[in-house]
Order: sequence, then structure tokens, then C-alpha cells
Amino acid sequence: MRRASVTRIALIYPELLGTYGDGGNAIVLEQRLRWRGLPAEVVNVPAGSPVPDSCDIYLLGGGEDAPQVLAADGIRQNRAIVRAVGSGAAVLAVCAGYQVIGATFPSGGEIHEGLNLVDIETRRSFAPPETPPPGRAVGDIVVEPDPRLHLPTLYGYENHAGRTRRLPGAGGFPLGVVRRGIGDGEDGSGGGGGTDGIVDGRVVGTYLHGPVLAQNPALADLLLTWIHGDLPPLEAPPEAQVLREARRRALAGS
Repeated sequence: MRRASVTRIALIYPELLGTYGDGGNAIVLEQRLRWRGLPAEVVNVPAGSPVPDSCDIYLLGGGEDAPQVLAADGIRQNRAIVRAVGSGAAVLAVCAGYQVIGATFPSGGEIHEGLNLVDIETRRSFAPPETPPPGRAVGDIVVEPDPRLHLPTLYGYENHAGRTRRLPGAGGFPLGVVRRGIGDGEDGSGGGGGTDGIVDGRVVGTYLHGPVLAQNPALADLLLTWIHGDLPPLEAPPEAQVLREARRRALAGS
């Protein structure tokens, strides 16, 4: 377990992987630690800078095709995230970031190399060539987490054109089963019942925006317990009722 005087939360290349507000995940983690009297620091890692290997949690967000390729190239330079995970760090990778931590992902009609941190691959489609490619996944997404995580239902929104699947012999397990939306969409159905994301050790990948940790504070606390062990619970703020109502509407499809 990594314990330091200050929990360092690395926000990786926010100029490239910050299109959908996923940088808010860093704010959520920092604040939930401070509410518990634990010091925290958000380390912004701008594009072109070497990624440090001394942080406790690494966050990668969503981005468009060209910035995603630039981000992947930069992250692979020193493979600091891989070393950090080997020393006990946690990772949350969302959308483009989720694709980047895998083996390969598509961009500009080409297939690009990822970080190979988790055993997944992403394509525009896994259907036969004669089958029209699926449309872009846009809208609310509801995921029932794997029971091993002991999390409540996860809510968010998705906006991606990729389809992701685990490689043969892959480690870890899907983050959860999609009840509404598309998620990984590896089966091409898009009608629910497929999976979203991956959990492999202390690495979490998902297509959920929101930011996902603002929408799902229990997931934020799961990441924090991987670093700190058990944490005292926090009292829900008044805004929690509004969030619960938004979740109800998302699940009902209204």
C-alpha cells in the first residue's frame, strides 16, 4: 500500500485528454481526501512533459483522434505509468484514455500502439468487413458493476466511436454490465447486456464521462482505498438528492 505524507494525483496531458471535462475527476479525489483531513496535491502534467513515476493516482481523460495519438506517443516515452502501477499506484482512464492504456486503438484510419498496461484492443468495429460500421455511441450510460467491487450502480454519459474488447488471456475483468447505453460495444448490439471497461489490479478503464467520479463518489472512494486502506465515510451533500434523481431518469430512459 502506498502511503505518503501527501497523496499526489497526476492529471495527464489535460490539454489533449480533457475534451469532456474529465479533469474534474482530479478535483473530486483531492476534495474527498481533504474532507477526511488527508493532504492531497493535483499534479498537472502538461503535454510534452515527462510523466512522473512518483504519483499515487494517475488520471487520463477523453480526447479527439489527433490529440489522442499525441498523448499515447508521449505517455509511451518513459512508461512511467507502468512503473508506478508496479509500485502500487492506481489509474483511472476514461474514453480515449481507456483506449490508450490498451494494446492498440484506431485514429485517422490507422491503428496505433497503446501503452499495453491492460490487455484490450479498440477498433471502429469488430464486425465482418461487409457489415456497416456501428454508429457513434452518444448518450446516457448505466453500468451494473462487477459484484467483486461492492459498488452501487454507475451512471454517466458516453461519446465515442470505438469498440473495445479484451484480448485472449487478458487479466482482470470488466468494470460492469451495461444496462443502458453501449459501453465497450464489442458485440455490436448496443442494446444493453454488453460490458463496459476493465478492472485489472489497481487500473480502471471506462467509457463513462460525467466526470465519472463526480457522478459516482463510491468509485472515487474505491480508488482512494487502494492507496490509503479503509477510509471514514463522508456525509452526502444536499446536492446528492439532485444526483439521485438524475440517475433515476437516466435508468428510466427519460
